[in-house]
Order: sequence, then C-alpha cells, then structure tokens
Amino acid sequence: MSEKERRIGTVSRGVRCPIIREGDDLGRIVAESVLEAAECEGFAIRDRDIIAVTESVVARSQGNYATVDDIAADVGAKLGGGTVGVIFPILSRNRFAICLRGIAKGVRKIVLMLSYPSDEVGNELVSLDAVDEAGVNPYSDVLTLEKYRELFGVVRHPFTGVDYVEYYGDLIRECGAEVEIIFANDPRAILRYTDTVLNCDIHTRARTKRLLLAAGAKTVVSLDGILNAPVNGSGYNERYGLLGSNKSTEDKIKLFPRDPRPLVLDIQKRVLDATGKKVEVMVYGDGAFKDPQGKIWELADPVVSPAFTDGLVGTPNELKLKYLADNDFKDLSGDALKAAISDSIRRKDGSLVGNMAAQGTTPRQYTDLIGSLCDLTSGSGDKGTPVVLVQGYFDNYTN
Repeated sequence: MSEKERRIGTVSRGVRCPIIREGDDLGRIVAESVLEAAECEGFAIRDRDIIAVTESVVARSQGNYATVDDIAADVGAKLGGGTVGVIFPILSRNRFAICLRGIAKGVRKIVLMLSYPSDEVGNELVSLDAVDEAGVNPYSDVLTLEKYRELFGVVRHPFTGVDYVEYYGDLIRECGAEVEIIFANDPRAILRYTDTVLNCDIHTRARTKRLLLAAGAKTVVSLDGILNAPVNGSGYNERYGLLGSNKSTEDKIKLFPRDPRPLVLDIQKRVLDATGKKVEVMVYGDGAFKDPQGKIWELADPVVSPAFTDGLVGTPNELKLKYLADNDFKDLSGDALKAAISDSIRRKDGSLVGNMAAQGTTPRQYTDLIGSLCDLTSGSGDKGTPVVLVQGYFDNYTN
C-alpha cells in the first residue's frame, strides 16, 4: 500500500459559528468559520467539499419572521373569516400549534379534521393496532370527536405527553373561535361541513387541493398560500408560505428562508477566492429519514434543501461492492480483488439503473442524502454547529 493512500472516506464535521442575528453577513460568517475551523483543526479544504448551512440561521439573518396576527389577517382575507375546514395538520407544538393560533384568530369557526391513526409525518393519534381492534376502517370511516373518545379515550403522544386532540381544540377556543373536531383520511369528507378549506398537509398538498376542488369546494388554500407575500410588513416565503415555519416566540414564527440561492453562490465564491478550491454549498432543513421507534418521518419541511450549488444536482451512480465481491469476483481475494473492483468502478459509464451490480444502492437526490447527514450531525439542540463541512462524499474506493 502506498504511504499516501487515503484510509478515510466521508467525514462530516459540525462547525461552530457565532450566534447569527438579523442583518448579519451570513456568507462572510460561514466562509470565515469554515476556514478558521480548518486552520484550527489542521485539515485542508479540497475541491468538492460540501459546506451546508442550516435553514434556521439563513431565515434568522434575513429577518424572515411573522406574527400570529399577520397569519390571522392573511387567513381572514383569503378564506373569508367564517367557517373554515382546517384539514390534515401535523401534530406539533413547534411546527403547527402557533400557526393554528393565527388561523383561529382569523376565522369564526374551525372544523378541524385530523388524519388517523397518525399525521402525515408519522405522529400517532392512536396506534394502528387500536384502530384494528376497534373495527374501524381509516380509509373510509369518518369519526366524530364523541366516537373517537368512545373508541380510544385519551391518548397521549409517547414523546411529548400531549393529547393533541384536546390541545388543538383548547387552543382554538382560547383564540376566540368555535371548534368542531372530526377524524378522516379522505379530504373530501370536510365538504359535509364547509366548502371553504385550508389544507395543511405538506407533501400531499397538491393532490388534496385537486380532490377538493374537483368535488365542489368553493375555496381551497394550502399552507403554502398563507404568508406567501408580506402582510403589514411581515416576513413571507413566496414559494412555501407557512410550510417549513416553526415557533420563534409565543406569538411569532420563523418562516422558511427566502431564495437562499445567492447565499450559497456567495459562500462558494468566498472559499474559492480564499483557497482556490471549488466547494459545493447547500442550505438544509429537516433530513429525510424515519425513526424506527417513534415511526416519525423527519421531513416536516417542504424540501430538504431549498438552495444548493450546481454540483449537488443529481443522484448517486454507484456500484455495490459486496455484490461485485460475492458475484463477479467471487474467486478473487487480496490485491487481485481490490484491483478488479477498482477497475470496475473506473470503467462504469452512464446510468447504472437496472444494472444488477448497482442494486441496493440509494437512488435519492444528493441534497436529500447529504441534508440528512447534516441534520444528524448538527442536531436540533445545543450543539452550536449550524454549519456542517462534509469531505470525501464524492470519493469512491479508487480515490
């Protein structure tokens, strides 16, 4: 083995930065933080390294905030302020409860329709086993609150200890609106109660809206249509509206960042000017993975990455080393096996879709894979590393 042969593949490092405030020059801060970390820790910046910045500090630097009253004003203007069906919200104090406060302040009555046995990202209202035991068909049965309580009683979320049915109902009433709660999975069920609907699902929102309009709904607005423009000087997101927002204070939300593309290009240029190396840069929010214990799918943001440099477009095109070792080169070992596998990797050409030697690899977008890695690296608590440097991600066995 050559003394210069690398023995380390992909490395993910959380980079500590100053606390970011509104108006800060985030591009400069990120670039300087990464370069200072490299100097301090004794590693070099290389071409195709990846610098990832969490969406929360991007939105904070932009000052992209709005209040509960801003939400109420927009909801009232777009949905009429009367009886509104609020359907398929996720069960989250951080993500949705504060939005619901604004929605409730903007209408007279909410018919709240919750999906069951879980919300869109896997938070359970009740277990699937309990639904089976009750003889309920979640695909067709519409439950009133009274029937839900009769069948399931009070069920608290295993992680938060919250009964979201009670919590959301109380919250709506505290904000001055009437509330009626039902449980269904067909969006068209809401039309028995009102023809004015705010659909709050994230990844299925286009289908939900299409089905409702085709079934005769008068007005359907998705969360991406609320605060998609400023209200009384508020923050906004022209593409995603309230999607991707989360709680900042008791009466204020932080919205998903607006058009971060110039930021990623700025960081890329700053690092190129300082080092001569062309790195890739992305903004990331939630990763895209599912917790096997809680059954929660992490992705409550509309996308993993709202902006990235061009080198992060695409999906991996990889060979499965264990397939090659167990099949094509099963009679080889040692240096001969290494040489044969290395040669196969160097000779791979074009798309490997359908190639047996690529089965079991992960045909997901680079940004979704890397964003998940970065989300796990930075965490969501007190690590203080809103920037992640990933090195060696595009290497393979031959590098």
